[in-house]
Amino acid sequence: MRSRIALFALAGALTVTLSACAAGPADPDATASSDGGHGAVAGAEEVAEPQLGLTSIDPEGAVTHLDLLDESVTDIGEISAPSALTTDGRYLFAQVADGVEVVDSGVWTWDHVDHFHYYRADPAVLGSVSGEGRAAVATTTLSTTGGTGISFAGSGDAVLLDTQALSKGEISELFRIEREPHEGLVVPVGSFALVTEASDGIGTSVRGYTAAGEPTGLEEPCTDPAGTITTRVGAVIGCQDGALLAHVDGDGLQVERIPYPAGTTAPPAASFDNREGRPTVAGLAGSEGIWLLDTRARSWTLLPSPAPLVHVTAVDDEDGTLLALAQDGRVLVLDDESGAVIAETAPLAAESLAAGAAPVLIADQHRAYLSAPSEHRLFEIDYADAARIARTFDTDTAPAFVAETGR
Repeated sequence: MRSRIALFALAGALTVTLSACAAGPADPDATASSDGGHGAVAGAEEVAEPQLGLTSIDPEGAVTHLDLLDESVTDIGEISAPSALTTDGRYLFAQVADGVEVVDSGVWTWDHVDHFHYYRADPAVLGSVSGEGRAAVATTTLSTTGGTGISFAGSGDAVLLDTQALSKGEISELFRIEREPHEGLVVPVGSFALVTEASDGIGTSVRGYTAAGEPTGLEEPCTDPAGTITTRVGAVIGCQDGALLAHVDGDGLQVERIPYPAGTTAPPAASFDNREGRPTVAGLAGSEGIWLLDTRARSWTLLPSPAPLVHVTAVDDEDGTLLALAQDGRVLVLDDESGAVIAETAPLAAESLAAGAAPVLIADQHRAYLSAPSEHRLFEIDYADAARIARTFDTDTAPAFVAETGR
């Protein structure tokens, strides 16, 4: 089935109603909050099902939201022209020339470990966070508590935003720490944050801080920090020799080191992706393979690449599914034990990849979604059914910067 929508959208679980109960038992190290508020905020409506939507920002900065339940379209507002986008499933953090602009999609899910709560409120453009150079944004799986980290490579500023304030429509910095400029990270972990430090422009370590910006005394070596993601188990930071896994134990911040397997010569992962919150994450080992990090087992697995790849993500389902985007535009369904190709699509985004217009691949519980900016198309893929193209959406403009929201 093909539809035409005047959006720059990347879909995630377009027709799926997610279960109200989490899969599997609660993880004792889970980062989800036990806050009795269950993610509710003043003015928000609690609803019976996830309010899935596609919130998009076009190359000029127009922000649009498509409600995937009734297909209504809302114009949220305008921001400056973006160059990159990060999301936590509710907020959009858009890199612009002088910092990061924040958009609230107005839809979110509260993960309470053994069940979920779903909310909707009025969407809005919230404002901006000033900074120089590339911004690395690190989020958690919750959108009404904790913090959101931003590291500015040009100025070196390490910023922790108050996520609870964002949920009230306010941008409030819990701290802003001056550092040597470098490609670093600010990673929220419960009521703490890990902040990278540098020497001669190269990241060398991470230090623990309270939400008030006070050092905790924790410091761990981490050469060339790159890539971060939060799972149910904890927050991951990639390092040259492996990964750090951080979580809160009681009132304290704890960090474990998960080294790469002894004797490995494959490049380290520079980024991680997965189905949101799941324990296993995936990243490319350069052109040599695929790294899988199981944060629950604290272990790495290196799989061979079946073809030259540009992105990989872990579905982490019962079938052990991996999804990869090949350099020729195909989406590959891979086995997470052997790396073998189980199924594949035709080249869906070849024109985009040839033009340097980066497609985005998202894994959901039941579907995968691929944007093809140059082709002006979005694809919904049933990866469990031989990579069948379930739906194709033609767009009037290139689907450039998009987030699945309400999850």
